[in-house]
Amino acid sequence: MKIVEVSDVTKEYGEKASTFMALKGVSLDFDEGEFVGIMGPSGSGKTTLLNMMSTIDRPSSGRITIDGYDITTIKDKELAKFRRDTIGFVFQAFNLLDNMTIRDNIALPLTLNNVKLDIILSKIDELTQLLGISEQLDKYPYELSGGQKQRAAICRALITSPKVIFADEPTGALDSKSSSEVLECFKSVNKKLDTTIIMVTHDAVAASYCDRVMFLKDGRIHGRLDSDGNKQELFKKVLNMLAVMGGTSHEFL
Repeated sequence: MKIVEVSDVTKEYGEKASTFMALKGVSLDFDEGEFVGIMGPSGSGKTTLLNMMSTIDRPSSGRITIDGYDITTIKDKELAKFRRDTIGFVFQAFNLLDNMTIRDNIALPLTLNNVKLDIILSKIDELTQLLGISEQLDKYPYELSGGQKQRAAICRALITSPKVIFADEPTGALDSKSSSEVLECFKSVNKKLDTTIIMVTHDAVAASYCDRVMFLKDGRIHGRLDSDGNKQELFKKVLNMLAVMGGTSHEFL
């Protein structure tokens, strides 16, 4: 089943003579339970595309559906509820609240929804065990490593049982060991909970964890790679694709 469908989406910034087309008729779709990476050089439109799909921004034209709902026509009030119930977000900067414990940070989306405490605590227990941070629940974000903070952020994104997790450079602020731990967590979440994950990344190692990788360049789909389950092989193919697309590695940041 197609969980996200993007049809001929454009995004234009600016006015009249100074307009810039960030997306130029992009069409692609994502199956339920997929783990997909989106890559491309700086300015290719990958973050713009993620923002369109995750309801942070609206396209200039085209159609995006998530779980059968056309999010380009939903009114703002309905969109807030749809976003809360259907979508999870994971950002590079974690976005945890420093004055709240990790338990309270994770619980926040359900607390705001007035969910019963015993249900919240049960879900926190399940998710923090899956992601290996159950020992950190009484600590505050500043007491955790970057990798632990990102795993807490993933738990918070999952607490509402979203259909799709959108991740924007989730390993961008982490060292290689923490990155690997976070990516293994994403893989576990994807396989055990069957959660669809769509991740923008500049990192070929991160991309190697995905089921497939889509490449953007100059606002258009430039290519795709599918995994056969061999991370090392996909990593090499991703590096080759980036080389074919041109530019040095720092341009893919």
